[in-house]
Amino acid sequence: MSAVELDERDDRVVIRLNRPEVRNAIDADTVAALHEACALLEQQPRIALITGSGGIFAAGADIGQLRERRRDDALRGINSGIFDRIRKLPMPVIALIDGYALGGGAELAYACDFRIGTPSVKIGNPEPGLGILAAAGASWRLAELVGEPLAKEILLAGRVLTAEEALGCRLLNDIVEPDDLLAAGMALADRIARQAPQAVRLTKSVFHAPREAHPLIDDIAQAVLFETEDKYDRMTAFLERKDRKK
Repeated sequence: MSAVELDERDDRVVIRLNRPEVRNAIDADTVAALHEACALLEQQPRIALITGSGGIFAAGADIGQLRERRRDDALRGINSGIFDRIRKLPMPVIALIDGYALGGGAELAYACDFRIGTPSVKIGNPEPGLGILAAAGASWRLAELVGEPLAKEILLAGRVLTAEEALGCRLLNDIVEPDDLLAAGMALADRIARQAPQAVRLTKSVFHAPREAHPLIDDIAQAVLFETEDKYDRMTAFLERKDRKK
């Protein structure tokens, strides 16, 4: 059984963590499979939806493997590397979260562009309780998502957010019932897919560019889009619809 299952569509790929017997704990095989999925999405950019199996997103890293890791393993950036790669995928990534998203599972969710959850969501970073820190993105990414005060409660005091709390701070974009989770993700993917793909890709890149890159990067990206047939065709269609309404 593969640690990760892929369901490929023309404009999207569903990535399912598939280790329900260990609550989809992120082990070395999962990381390797996620790298393969990223390579696929980098070669053929599509929207990605990441979900779990067995009613759980991912209950963290595999503690058995994590306990045996030493200094050199940490310096290799095993989890931070894959989550950063997911963050940098060309097209948007949607996390579909059911149940636990803890530790590395939470950091995987933070790396996504959107997060939709179910009422049973529990999301947080209990790493200091295990003698380590959340080193795969949460220590800096979480403050960008929810603000410094709440991020410190989660990272330093072990606070685990419920679905409603996560929605309240916009860490979740929406809450739906478990049976509707994939459909909700697909509906969001449909909305994204209706936009011009190149415009979506460049908007995501510009959004995550460092402040000092602006406004030059905005102007360059816009210059590229101004030369596309998609821009001309979409604007022509808009003007024709406007004329018909007169």
